[in-house]
Amino acid sequence: MAERRPKLVNKKPRGGPMGGGPVQMTVEKPKNFRVSMGKLLKYFRPHKSALIGSMLLLAITVLFSIVSPKILGNMTNQIVDDFISIKAYDTVQANLPAGVPLPAGTTLKDLPLPDGMLDKIPSAQKDLIENLDLSQKPVFHYDKLAEIGLFLAALYLIGLLANYLGGWVFTGMVQKIVRKMRSQISHKINKLPIKYFDQHQFGDTLSRVTNDVDTVGQSLNQAVSQGISAIFMLLGIVIMMFTISWLMTLIALVVLPISFLLVGTVVKKSQKHFAAQQNRLADLNGHIEETYAGQQVVRVFGGQKKVEKTFGDINQKLYVSTWKSQFLSGLMMPLMNIVSNLGYVAAAVLGGWLALNGRLNIGDIQAFIQYMGQINQPISQVAQIANLLQSTVAAAERVFTFLEEAEESPDPAEAISLARPNGQIDFENVVFGYETGKKVIRGFSAHIKPGQKVAIVGPTGAGKTTIINLLMRFYEIDSGQIKIDGINTKQMRRQEVRGLFGMVLQDTWLASGTIADNLRYGKLDASEAEIEVAAKAAHVDHFVKSLPQGYQTPIDESSENISVGERQLLTIARAMVADAPMLILDEATSSVDTRTEVLIQQAMEKLMKNRTSFVIAHRLSTIANSDLILVMKDGNVVEQGNHRQLLRQNGFYAKLYKAQFTGK
Repeated sequence: MAERRPKLVNKKPRGGPMGGGPVQMTVEKPKNFRVSMGKLLKYFRPHKSALIGSMLLLAITVLFSIVSPKILGNMTNQIVDDFISIKAYDTVQANLPAGVPLPAGTTLKDLPLPDGMLDKIPSAQKDLIENLDLSQKPVFHYDKLAEIGLFLAALYLIGLLANYLGGWVFTGMVQKIVRKMRSQISHKINKLPIKYFDQHQFGDTLSRVTNDVDTVGQSLNQAVSQGISAIFMLLGIVIMMFTISWLMTLIALVVLPISFLLVGTVVKKSQKHFAAQQNRLADLNGHIEETYAGQQVVRVFGGQKKVEKTFGDINQKLYVSTWKSQFLSGLMMPLMNIVSNLGYVAAAVLGGWLALNGRLNIGDIQAFIQYMGQINQPISQVAQIANLLQSTVAAAERVFTFLEEAEESPDPAEAISLARPNGQIDFENVVFGYETGKKVIRGFSAHIKPGQKVAIVGPTGAGKTTIINLLMRFYEIDSGQIKIDGINTKQMRRQEVRGLFGMVLQDTWLASGTIADNLRYGKLDASEAEIEVAAKAAHVDHFVKSLPQGYQTPIDESSENISVGERQLLTIARAMVADAPMLILDEATSSVDTRTEVLIQQAMEKLMKNRTSFVIAHRLSTIANSDLILVMKDGNVVEQGNHRQLLRQNGFYAKLYKAQFTGK
């Protein structure tokens, strides 16, 4: 079907960084983040309850995770207090006369002590030691430790359960959104005009349907759930740190801007190298794909050295950009660790000083250091999720762009139906162009009587296939009319117009399923007998029955056990099963051998009997018995008549015919 169509947009294959270790991907940003994010958030509206419930569960998980260091600090404080109490008791008893029991309730205040002795005790433990009952030896409170431990274990279990339930609810919600997106895309595909698929690469459309939707699903789940958890965690940790010591918290937070400054500097320098890395990898992938696809041509013309040199140049550029990006990316973690360690040192020194002055307990220092270790995680997550969210919205934006593409104009509200179509077709001054200002069909007019066999011939680009596309309403004409039995096709539903025609194209297409499923494609309720009759008429029955499973043999577009010619025979049989009142044959026998072509022509004659048929053919010998031949040139009919009449005219058709058979 060689016709002038709008140019496809060529796109580079996408690539990405290779290699292990910490890798920073170049973030693909949306064109309009705010608008696209607003559209994406609308998908959450039907799931408000699930969203709120999952957020509450995530908040519970974070809350229990945040309070655990504080509880562990209390456990440490209990151990320290018990140890100091025992040590103080042993020290006092060692300095008392042996065998002299102390009365119940005796404290250090009741004993004669050297002046200033109590002043030497750190104030954090001073009250504990001063009020210690020295009449009985203190012990470790294992029961309290066990109580704290059990309480902490319960928190961990509840947090784990809340995290599981929150993830389950949120993942289910996101997958429902993805399912809705896929359903919308599937519905949209069937509403798009054929023009859209002519102007867009199949790979690009497929990427939107699969990769982009998968990216939205996976990234949205990770970005939102982890983002909410990270924000809750960050706020909670800062609050808990302030409850322990506002002074230590301020010192710890001073470290964060330094970390951000260092990371920002490294990211800025490495970003251009990651971008170059992806571009070079895309070049490498494209070169390899091109080379392997044309391997025979490369070897025939001795292009191996040129191919290897091109590969080497691209590979060298990829090597340079990759090691620079990986090296700079690898600097981030060591730099952050150095800054974090400085923060630990500052917190430890200040915490020790506060503890010696009785303003902080050892367990509180332990909890604070744990919080300092935890705070880097949500900060890193927030930075990563910000980038991930950009990629998510960018993928969603491409999906929204697809969903917002212009659809076919709606069918008329009061459409006219043909109960018994006769097959009369009229083209009345039809004008059409694929692009504005570039007309392919210029004032095409023709009258086809019911039951006529009409052949359309002409050089490549004359508009032969375009006429068929307009007849089937794959495109809408710019002006003029196309009528079936006197009814303008624009007054009919598209599906009804297309249902009036059986079509056999030069490019065969088979759906995944059995052979029987493919033959029933145009008539789902066709019986086994109807299928076999059509298969015999198309001379494909013997071939099918030679297969192990006969008509139940699974096939698809990539089946290797079916030749090109056999595929063509199956598509012809499929059209026979559909039994439409009119037929369109576009080089239907181009892929079969001469002997099979004769058999197919005989079958087609039976199939086309009493049916209006359109045949597009380049081999003029196959349409010599047509009732009407429309000779097209530059988008218009320049001659029409039967084979003998056109030869007698000695015009354009005669020139085509003689050129084909004489080579002149």
